[in-house]
Amino acid sequence: MAATIDDDVKQEPVPVGDDDNGRGMVRPAEEEPGVSKEEQEQEEGEVEVPYSIYTRKEKWIIVAMVALAGFYSPLPANIYFPAIPTLTRAFHESTDSINQTVTIYLVFQGISPMLWGPLSDRHGRRLIYLLCLSILTLSSIGLALCPTSHFWLLLFLRCFQSGGSASTIALGAGVIGDISTSRERGGYFGMFNLGPMLAPCIAPAMGGALAQGLGWRSIFWCIVILVAVCLVLIVLFLPETLRSIAGNGSVPVPRRLRAVVPVVGRHRKAPSVEAAAVDADSRAPKSKHSVNPFVLFTYPDVIVLLTFTGIVYAVNYTITATISSAFAKIYPSLSETVLGLCYLPVGAGMILGSTMTGKMLDWEYARIKSKAGDNFTIEYARLRTMPYHLTLFVVCVVAWGWTIQARAHIAVPLVLGVCLGWTSMAILNTTMTLNIDILQSRSSGATACTNLVRCSLGAILISVSDRMTSAWGDGWTYTFWGGICALLLPLMLLEIKMGPKWRRKREAAEKERPGA
Repeated sequence: MAATIDDDVKQEPVPVGDDDNGRGMVRPAEEEPGVSKEEQEQEEGEVEVPYSIYTRKEKWIIVAMVALAGFYSPLPANIYFPAIPTLTRAFHESTDSINQTVTIYLVFQGISPMLWGPLSDRHGRRLIYLLCLSILTLSSIGLALCPTSHFWLLLFLRCFQSGGSASTIALGAGVIGDISTSRERGGYFGMFNLGPMLAPCIAPAMGGALAQGLGWRSIFWCIVILVAVCLVLIVLFLPETLRSIAGNGSVPVPRRLRAVVPVVGRHRKAPSVEAAAVDADSRAPKSKHSVNPFVLFTYPDVIVLLTFTGIVYAVNYTITATISSAFAKIYPSLSETVLGLCYLPVGAGMILGSTMTGKMLDWEYARIKSKAGDNFTIEYARLRTMPYHLTLFVVCVVAWGWTIQARAHIAVPLVLGVCLGWTSMAILNTTMTLNIDILQSRSSGATACTNLVRCSLGAILISVSDRMTSAWGDGWTYTFWGGICALLLPLMLLEIKMGPKWRRKREAAEKERPGA
């Protein structure tokens, strides 16, 4: 008889207590589905050692720092949108030519985390943070000084600006995977996403005001100042969290990887001989695949998640990137500053979606785990509410297209922007959290793969969006994209049904592979 997808799921452990930091101490049990072996051994093993030594307050400090760094991933793109008409005049180029700077930014935003993410999984988060933020600062200085007669230089420096900024999300996802367990990861990841989501909320308004009041160069000087502040904070306060280097935070790290001012973990006591042995064991082994994220594209459950996430992100990004040009066409009286303010509803919806979904993911995980017993799978716990989010997102995408085509009152697309921001973040937050759950030891590499797929698809959709809207109109264009998104629902059902089987088969193969 064929086995069901949960036939080999063992009895979950019985909790015997939690400390005030959410560090569950439980009786030994078989491996929990959807949780890495290392994580379960630390969180639920025979030795009472926490998965992370950091207190809940210290974890929130770390999450706040990486969320601030994550703010600078979408910032250079979103602060740039309202200034596109100004740059068109300044560089004496067509709008299509200036849009190439958006496309090339997206291309490198997808490529660069494939380098930085896996390197951080092997050499540490802190070092790669410093390199990326330094590249972002230097490239922004170059853009601020770029002569208007050298359009090629604008394109060239935008590549480096994207390469420096894009990886902060993958790095932040890696840090959260290092310090948090599955039962609390949704909340931390939801709060972390506030950083990247604040940029689409406030950056366009900042860019419009700066371009109109101080000129387009002030946009890049603003980026320089903001990133420099974050760089100083990372240098001073962020500890190294990579588990293959720092273990659960109690393993001493090389001096170059230490925070200059050890605010987080400063009360750590010197470990005893027994504790030192446990701390050494808490180090995650370095997989030989950790520097090759492309191997993740051979995992069917990961491919399903990447496809789903990439298409939803690309459709949403196409709407966001064209708000200023669409509104300038149908509401010609709007100034650059007001065009920037029109992005606020989308950003507000993203913030709501990120925070609400994070809390809901943790609540759903605990509820379903206690209810499902032997049949618990992390895929079902994360994706149970996905059909509702996806349905609302599809409705909003289609409504957006027909609203723009009908030249409706500006309040209508602004309200739809809130709904689009909320539903898109609910979807992305859910799928990215699950990706970290099933690839915990390669979380930065997994997030880098997500970034590559979604940015590549976003670049393709933006490059064809003008042609599609010219040929079909906004209504039928976004009806088409909404229909494509609706066809993604079977992928989520496939992930829920087959994901646990694929994951267990992969984990069994990795355990048998020598040196893995």
